Amino acid sequence: MATSSVLRRTWTGPAFLSQGFRPFFLLGSLWAAGAMAAWIAMLAGGLALPTTLDPVSWHAHAFLFGYLGAVTAGFLLTAVPNWTGRLPLRGWPLLGLVLLWGAGRLAVSTSALWPAGIAALVDLAFPVALAALTLREIVSGRNWRNLPVWGLVVLMTLGQALFHLEAARGGYAAGGPGLRVALAAAIMMIALIGGRVVPGFTRNWLAKRDSIQLPRPFGTLDRAALAVTGIALLAWTAAPDHALSALLCLAAGVVNLIRQGRWAGHRTLAEPLVWVLHLSYVFIPAGFLAVALATLIPGLTGATAAQHVWMAGAVGMMTLAIMTRASLGHSGRPLTAGPKVTLLYLALLVAIVARVFEDMVFAAWLLHLAGAAWIVAFLGFATIYWPILARPRSAGRKKVRPA
Repeated sequence: MATSSVLRRTWTGPAFLSQGFRPFFLLGSLWAAGAMAAWIAMLAGGLALPTTLDPVSWHAHAFLFGYLGAVTAGFLLTAVPNWTGRLPLRGWPLLGLVLLWGAGRLAVSTSALWPAGIAALVDLAFPVALAALTLREIVSGRNWRNLPVWGLVVLMTLGQALFHLEAARGGYAAGGPGLRVALAAAIMMIALIGGRVVPGFTRNWLAKRDSIQLPRPFGTLDRAALAVTGIALLAWTAAPDHALSALLCLAAGVVNLIRQGRWAGHRTLAEPLVWVLHLSYVFIPAGFLAVALATLIPGLTGATAAQHVWMAGAVGMMTLAIMTRASLGHSGRPLTAGPKVTLLYLALLVAIVARVFEDMVFAAWLLHLAGAAWIVAFLGFATIYWPILARPRSAGRKKVRPA
């Protein structure tokens, strides 16, 4: 009987539908760029979508549930088979899931044209299907260690449902509990999975260079950091403006900085594909500290600016970092980033800094700069990586020149 690894190698269908990261990373990056362009046009009064969501809520939904939903699917549909040893979703079933994601984007953007509740149901069909597929694979592969990841996917889905419920009631969904639930689940997922891959990839890279200073192994401090992170996120979700929530976020920020300080990130500056992971993770403690200061020192920074440290910083940068690395690794390319990919990271960093400061000083040009730099980063990813994502796996890594 052929093993799963042999069956993967003998796949004869379209390469684009051979693994989940291929369609979801490409379409997700195109959606990130396109939705940002649409958002800028909406702010300028040049575009009015037939949606029941207010413009800010549509923008938040497009990123947190549209873009992040696609990248999460691409990551899980590729990682879970590696965790369980089972075959990945591919071919027609994968195409069906991709179309379900696309239907959600269309439904939300045209929700004013549909009977009440239909757009929400169409939009929720994708995360529900993804959660069901993830659970099936984890249970079938008896991979109980990663059940918490599935739980966070369920929480993100719950947040998406609450977001639609808030909007249906006429509330400001972008400032409601649904968004906080989903964002908290996303940050927890980055803390959990990022806490594995960042020091793991760093260790592999340093070990190949015979470095004597390697990241500290997962231990008690990591468990404590994850516990404090989870408690702080629960408090922030339930009572974002409460002083106790701020103090817990302050503690979470400090402990995550200490945790990350043990990963030898300063020794990875020669390889952008590795240092960008450390840069991405630092936005988690930075976000906790910004959220805490927004409450403890009123007027220093706004809640929206603090939230964008997480949304644009931790989520945006970490997903771009994972997409650039995973696409290379799973397609047989060299695990190194050239000048073009490095420029993508720098463009996104400009977008993050400009967006956070715009919320603090209310300068329109910073908002436009942030939007333009964001588009450059994600449209640039799609342009550079589409040949990698659409073509079959490379037979050898050494023959491919890094971008």
